[in-house]
Amino acid sequence: MNVGYARVSTQDQDTALQLDALLRHGCSVIFEEKASGSSRRGRRELARCLASLRKGDVLVVYKIDRIARSLFDLLEIVRQLESVGAAIKSITEPLDTASPMGVFMLQMLGAVAQLERSMIRERSIAGQLAARERGRMPGRTRALSVEDEACLVREYLSGLVTYAGLGVKYGVSAQVAKRAVYRVVKPAAYLKGNKV
Repeated sequence: MNVGYARVSTQDQDTALQLDALLRHGCSVIFEEKASGSSRRGRRELARCLASLRKGDVLVVYKIDRIARSLFDLLEIVRQLESVGAAIKSITEPLDTASPMGVFMLQMLGAVAQLERSMIRERSIAGQLAARERGRMPGRTRALSVEDEACLVREYLSGLVTYAGLGVKYGVSAQVAKRAVYRVVKPAAYLKGNKV
């Protein structure tokens, strides 16, 4: 049985192109996901998809980067498929792990994709460092001044007002108010980049 998996990185993106291609390739079951590919933990549909595969099944993806963001991740998925007797096939790339050449091609594409992401990350960091050296701080300008943010945090800690109420008072969204509080109350979580 052909089992399809489609993924886009954000809620704003659309899986229609992938879904159409998966249907044309005979996928009777399709798992669809709108989640970042940076971590397998956040991709629940991928976990369900992999758990559903049985001997003789073929996992069909539009492109290999829809399923794995690193060579390690890709090889782990391939090992998991091999353990149940399933294979993986990409619609837009010449891979099919039913053959030794397909496995080799899969590993090569995974390595190239990982190299490309590493180079993009390296260039991005270099650009940020260069901007800092010129006196520019990357990212958006904060919506609140340092003084307003300190007042907002004090008011929140009093327990008498909500994030939404603070947002209205200071002319910002509730999320901006929440981030201001987290920077003080939970700095470790804020610095790790957790969504707040």
